[in-house]
Amino acid sequence: MLDVKYVLANLDTVIEKLKFRNAHVDFDLLRSLSDERRASCARYDQLKFEQRQASDKMRTISGDEAQTLRAKLKDMSNECKAIDARRTEIDEQLAKMMLYIPNLPADDVPQGADEEANVEIRRWGTPRHFDFEPKAHYDLGEVHGLLDFDRAAKVAGARFAFLTGAAVKLELSLIQFMLDCHTERGYRMVMPPYMVNRASMTGTGQLPKFEEDAYKTNDDMFLIPTAEVPVTNLHRDELLTPDQLPIKYAAYSACFRLEAGSYGKDTRGIIRQHQFDKVELVKFATPETSEAEHQKLVDDAEEILRRLELPYRVMLLSAGDMGFSARKCYDLEVWLPSQNCFREISSCSNFGDYQARRANIRYRTPDAKEKTAFVHTLNGSGLAVGRTLVAIMENYQEADGRIRIPEALRDYMKCDYIG
Repeated sequence: MLDVKYVLANLDTVIEKLKFRNAHVDFDLLRSLSDERRASCARYDQLKFEQRQASDKMRTISGDEAQTLRAKLKDMSNECKAIDARRTEIDEQLAKMMLYIPNLPADDVPQGADEEANVEIRRWGTPRHFDFEPKAHYDLGEVHGLLDFDRAAKVAGARFAFLTGAAVKLELSLIQFMLDCHTERGYRMVMPPYMVNRASMTGTGQLPKFEEDAYKTNDDMFLIPTAEVPVTNLHRDELLTPDQLPIKYAAYSACFRLEAGSYGKDTRGIIRQHQFDKVELVKFATPETSEAEHQKLVDDAEEILRRLELPYRVMLLSAGDMGFSARKCYDLEVWLPSQNCFREISSCSNFGDYQARRANIRYRTPDAKEKTAFVHTLNGSGLAVGRTLVAIMENYQEADGRIRIPEALRDYMKCDYIG
């Protein structure tokens, strides 16, 4: 969350920075509460000053005058208690409101309300020219017995799929390949719980705003939407030391999302599923190094696509297209021949201290005045495994229907083709 003191002291600036962030916040109420709190603090300080003066005077008077002053002291004490109680109410209300305010975009984030304002940063690779009509992954999958949507719908419902035969081996090979690549680059492997508590979901920004989008159990636990949630909360309520930072984790997990807002989108295939596999990269860094660590994280995710020789582009997202908790985000988009366009395969975000403030993750600083500070958290998909499988199936298909295995995966797959 944002620092409530900063927000109240710079409310006009905050409102201006959030104009493209779709922040449904009652800023008039926020301003009113801020003014009321400031006035109550001034009144409280005045009462305390008057109490001290009256207490000093009590030692020099007696009789009716003392009785009158004693009654006045009691009234002042009662007013102080009332101010304290109201100030507690205001602080609780402000804290709740902070949970619904998105992060402020970094200064170099494009100003805009949606993806139309996103900026392309670079491209890698050249989309393959086919001398035949390339098939979509779902057609290839059904032809070769790799994907079964009808039986998945019978067993679980829409937006689920059975991976079968060589598709299972390819999915598992991709997971291991991604983890191997990232550990080569200094990440520590983690396999997290697939269920987390309310505090963990709140710590990374999924709650309370997006509770309706989450799968929830009857004992108030949540299926994770991404490994970002449990892995970021690994260090919740901890005080780290400077020599620990940066901390870098690569986590494999299944992910579970209701996709409540995606009605009618990607209804065929496995691009948008309720359950999918992902390798997630999570970093903890100091404020001074977080921007450099963000660029490295993006490159780490790109490395997977480069080794698989899949054409892609990097997009800097606009303020209105970023996730709720991000202050800056790059999307990696891979080329899909069947759609003749680039599609998102990874989002790499720098959250600043937004998540760390919610999850209370600090580190010791060398600053004698500020002995501790909040870390900066970062994460990105490295990569979404199902979408990588889709990209391989479509980009490496042959005219005879077979799917060629990328060179980087052949030691894992023990074959050159499937299908």
